[in-house]
Amino acid sequence: MFVMSKKERISAILKKLKNSGTIDAEALKDLTEDEKRLIRDLHREKLTDESLDFLKELDADRDWKKVKDRMRPDRHRVKPIYKNVLKYAAVFAGMISLVYLFRVMLVSSREPGIAEDSIQLKTGDDRIEVIDQAGHQQIVSASGKVIAEQQGNKIRYEADVQADELVFHELRIPYGKIFEIELSDGTSIHLNSGTHIKYPVRFPDGHKREIYIDGEAYLKVAKDKEHPFLVHADAVTVEVLGTEFNISSYREDAEIKTVLIEGSVAMSNTYNTADNIVLKPGTKGAWNRASRTTRTEDVNVELYTSWTKGELVFRDTPFGEALIKLERKYNVTIKNNNTELAGKKLNARFSVEVEKIEDVLKSIEEIFPYTYNIKDDQIIIN
Repeated sequence: MFVMSKKERISAILKKLKNSGTIDAEALKDLTEDEKRLIRDLHREKLTDESLDFLKELDADRDWKKVKDRMRPDRHRVKPIYKNVLKYAAVFAGMISLVYLFRVMLVSSREPGIAEDSIQLKTGDDRIEVIDQAGHQQIVSASGKVIAEQQGNKIRYEADVQADELVFHELRIPYGKIFEIELSDGTSIHLNSGTHIKYPVRFPDGHKREIYIDGEAYLKVAKDKEHPFLVHADAVTVEVLGTEFNISSYREDAEIKTVLIEGSVAMSNTYNTADNIVLKPGTKGAWNRASRTTRTEDVNVELYTSWTKGELVFRDTPFGEALIKLERKYNVTIKNNNTELAGKKLNARFSVEVEKIEDVLKSIEEIFPYTYNIKDDQIIIN
């Protein structure tokens, strides 16, 4: 009996992914969890073609040596966030080098000297544009054509952009800032603090409209029955025709949450194709990363969309969860040493544009007595 090697098995799945553009959950059923995660990462990073090319020339021993060399303590270019790539070691040596090297390449492509708290736009030719929220500029393609215009806190892409190939832009919003983009199809997207979005400059004719989000976004999707709109957030995909909804997929959160404001959306995940739900307005769908199950509940949509208006609204919010949101919104680090606060729930509303973090801490202090110290961007609660 012929038994496929891991290299051959993953190559076959990547070929199917290349042809269909979607991950086939049935094809993944015999893979390990690490292998499934690997496939999703390659798909999310749009590395399918590169992966197939790489596999053709793969020499596991040689490429594993590359990884070990790059992981020496004296190598400083790799940031700590990429340490989790070590979990792929159980898959096989060559494939870990593939993911590792590609991710290193992505990190290294960031231009030196760019402040971490700046909004960064990575264009199709790997240029990095720093976005000044008080400024105005034209965004041009590699051929010199104007494809978008940034005015203040928004980038709007031209509807009649001509492109011979699929070109992606990536926008990174740091903590403490929010931003807005209008895609070439007219879809409007508000991006919350700490969000990374990847999207095509122009959606290809005859295909679904697909974007990738890590963080939180509020979308008003332009109606187009012939071209459904797909939002990929880790293992979750939300499909719509034209609607308004909020999606939150921060990697540190236990759940990926979609709240529907208007219209209809279908929410699915790559782990279980039968776990496909359709939300109605005023409903939240939440996919749990640990249990890999989806639950729904009726909610007050204002709690999930107030951030687009510069507000933070907490309703029975666990204290630890509230602190995480404050960290993102004010670009600070908060350490809570007060164990009694861990079990408390917060009910409050703050205007981020008016109230500084000191004002927020003082207001919460009136509800739950505690002391705190602030040094630079570090806050310690006792």
